[in-house]
Amino acid sequence: MPLFSRSSSRNHRQPRRPNRGLSEEAVLLLASLFIAITANRGFLAGALKGRDSGDASAWGLGLALGLALVCIHYLLMALLAHRWTFKPVLALALVVAALASHYVTRYNVYLDPSMLRNVLRTDLQEARELIGAHLLVPLLLQAALPIALLWWLPVLRRTWLRAISWRVGSLLLAVLVLVATVLLSFQTLSSLMRNQKELRYLITPANLVWSLASVAGFAARQVASGPKKPIGLDAQLGPAWASRKKPTLLVLVVGETARAANWGLTGYARQTTPELAKLPLLSFPYADACGTNTEVSLPCMFAPVGRRDYDEARIRGSETLLHVLARAGVGVLWVDNQSGCKGVCDGLPNTSVVALAPPGLCAAGRCFDEGLLQPLPGLLGAAKPAQNNPKNAPRLLVLHMLGNHGPSYFRRIPPAFARFKPFCESDDLRLCSVEQIVNAYDNALLYTDHVLAQLIGQLQAAAGTVDSAVVYVSDHGESLGENNLFLHGIPYAIAPDVQTKVPMLMWFSAGYGASLGFDTACLARRAKQPAHHDHLFHTVLGLLDVQTAVREMSLDLINPCRLAQAKP
Repeated sequence: MPLFSRSSSRNHRQPRRPNRGLSEEAVLLLASLFIAITANRGFLAGALKGRDSGDASAWGLGLALGLALVCIHYLLMALLAHRWTFKPVLALALVVAALASHYVTRYNVYLDPSMLRNVLRTDLQEARELIGAHLLVPLLLQAALPIALLWWLPVLRRTWLRAISWRVGSLLLAVLVLVATVLLSFQTLSSLMRNQKELRYLITPANLVWSLASVAGFAARQVASGPKKPIGLDAQLGPAWASRKKPTLLVLVVGETARAANWGLTGYARQTTPELAKLPLLSFPYADACGTNTEVSLPCMFAPVGRRDYDEARIRGSETLLHVLARAGVGVLWVDNQSGCKGVCDGLPNTSVVALAPPGLCAAGRCFDEGLLQPLPGLLGAAKPAQNNPKNAPRLLVLHMLGNHGPSYFRRIPPAFARFKPFCESDDLRLCSVEQIVNAYDNALLYTDHVLAQLIGQLQAAAGTVDSAVVYVSDHGESLGENNLFLHGIPYAIAPDVQTKVPMLMWFSAGYGASLGFDTACLARRAKQPAHHDHLFHTVLGLLDVQTAVREMSLDLINPCRLAQAKP
């Protein structure tokens, strides 16, 4: 007779489960409670900020918010989790909540639709820098362990009719509790949500569900609306181009995450722009950005409406400045060293630094910004215009920098530019002091200064054969620990100035300024005043002397400083 029977051996190997399982509704309630407590610290801290812990009303508000969080996430999960999808849906919710809450609390970001769109369109290299060992603890405690318990826990199975009855009843009860909670605290909650609308994007993971639905819905509407709406159909080059003797090149450099507060040319205590400081530039004290992330700012700054009349659907559904210029006969080329042009250059000539593969400047799929200058010698030394570029028609080269893209500022520079020390050498900013983070950020600005100075130097060297100009402006700024904020992407309405004030500069060769009739003294006076992204569309049209009804002269920074005979 064997020592153990087959059944007893099996029982010995497997952990003992509870004799009776929990109902699906009970498990959903526990999961909702767990998510409300562990994944919504950022929301609760923001909602209760400034309230006295000894005040009974603060405790009442906290309880109301807690009940509302449980009900909201119960409703979300209960609508999707049933029978065969039950455990997979809950497991997915736990993982998503753990990831979202980690970044919300770590960097104080708001997971609104624009931020989610930014995440979905990021490239692999950017994503890698935000994924590291710092994720292990939250994923283990908030996802892996609860999921293991969920999979081990037996769940009671009911007949279809009983299961549906219980589920409908629990949903109705959750709705009633949520409505009652809101009504009992209506005055406080309505005031809170009205004055701090951005808080709803901290409710995790409901924020992701809402934002994902918003992004998907917007994309579907764009597809349904068809091709982008043409603008500037009347665009044409000004008559002066026919008599020009030399080729003309305008280089528009779109910076990344450079903030005016740390820009040496604007009075920062530390000189982060030593090479540019030696050049005859027009440096604006700052420009107001269209948005606080690339996904919003880039389309906005190439649109005629911009931030002053912001309409995302209109901006994304219409052609851009580059399409207007190409229609007028300007030769356009976009060179990218980041995650793409965000639709700005769709259908137009474009390439990337990775594709150009400049020797010694690229490694592991990421390139230094000096690689953006790779096409410049060919453009300056071209014996004849490109086939799509009429004789003497101007050319526009757009360079999209990697710049100061965080959190890995130290990866943006060659070793020679690591001058401010000690600097943060980690992808996880929480492992570094604010001083180290600022040093790493400022080192990246030093490299941007160098790249821009190199660009201008090459244009100066070719000034005898090519009239040229440079416009540089960053897409948005960055938080470096002020008010415990890091990176960028805060909703525009509450974003700090360091995320919305960006550097802007212009440089003109002597021939370029003379050909368009600039009053240099007037330009110097104008450069002492702030600008904003809304100026860019109309100023570039003016710099390239493109005539079209969509150009607003009042927003052309150069137009007031044209000599009278040169004005259109």
